Amino acid sequence: MHFTKMHGLGNDYLYVYGEVPENAAELSRKLSDRHFGAGSDGMIFISPSASADFKMRIFNADGSEAKMCGNGIRCVGKYVYDKGYTDKTRLTVETLSGIKTLKMQAAAGRIRSVTVDMGRAEVGDDMELTAGGCAVAGTPVSVGNPHFVVFVDDMEKAPLYSLGPALEKHAAFPGGVNVEFVQIISEGRLRMRVWERGSGVTMACGTGACASAAAAVKKGCCSRCVPVAVELDGGTLEISVEAGGNVKMTGPAEWVYEGETAV
Repeated sequence: MHFTKMHGLGNDYLYVYGEVPENAAELSRKLSDRHFGAGSDGMIFISPSASADFKMRIFNADGSEAKMCGNGIRCVGKYVYDKGYTDKTRLTVETLSGIKTLKMQAAAGRIRSVTVDMGRAEVGDDMELTAGGCAVAGTPVSVGNPHFVVFVDDMEKAPLYSLGPALEKHAAFPGGVNVEFVQIISEGRLRMRVWERGSGVTMACGTGACASAAAAVKKGCCSRCVPVAVELDGGTLEISVEAGGNVKMTGPAEWVYEGETAV
């Protein structure tokens, strides 16, 4: 099986073009291992779609299937364009959370950045949960997949490694949840770190950045229709929460290497 390793701000996946194999979950667990495999946050399979230009399916490093990945879908756009599967710079991609639209910026025949219409962010009422032996206040947000956004005063002191896994599997989220810790730097700037459901700490999370910006807008800390720079461990994404609640995300997508493995 031929695969391509790509990343969006360090959020790295192994990409395969073709039908999803029956042992996709097992393959993702095996190949994602950073000591005994290629090393990644999971695998993404790309195939033709009956309802969009392409379809993507995402398997986390633990083998669980994700509905959506913001960094991953940008890399899908670069993959299909740079490899010649399409000459369009505006694409639709079928995901388990619906069809997403990509607008891609090309230079010298290669995609340099991608803007994704992520759809509407559904921001719930704040919740206070008990996790890791303490009370934690946060904002639930759905961006096609579930998030719990926890605002902190100092990111250096954020309990990412202790509260992240405790909140991911909290009883309030039967299917698990992605956990974002967010510090408000200014009206147009957020600092975010993430514990991703099924993968643990990652360098970046596109849907998490969208959820964080949407939660900050609801709290009045950021404004609608004004780009917000969300600073992640791997770099910065530009997020815009539109008047109707739709969220647009712009960021890079990069190649790492090509490889082959026995299936």
